[in-house]
Amino acid sequence: MKVFYLILVILFAFFIVTFSLLNDELVTIRYYQIKDIVVPAYMLIFAGLLVGVVITGLLGVVERFRLNRANSRLNKTIRDLRKEMKINEHPPIIDESRKL
Repeated sequence: MKVFYLILVILFAFFIVTFSLLNDELVTIRYYQIKDIVVPAYMLIFAGLLVGVVITGLLGVVERFRLNRANSRLNKTIRDLRKEMKINEHPPIIDESRKL
């Protein structure tokens, strides 16, 4: 499995290198005349990709915490119901006639 991941990483790195070499045109970013920023097109695309990955990761962490909290609450409910069931359980019936 490690070899498979290594091959995927190498292919992804190859894609990044070839993509950046083929898209080296400069793009000017203007925002309300604050400052003109000139960056290569591939950097702009990779920056957008990075922002998307970070936002998705943060949303995943928030969802994980929410699910862990719900799981803990449900496990507590199960424990409480089992305790209640044990308390309300009828005592075992002992048949005295069979002992004689």
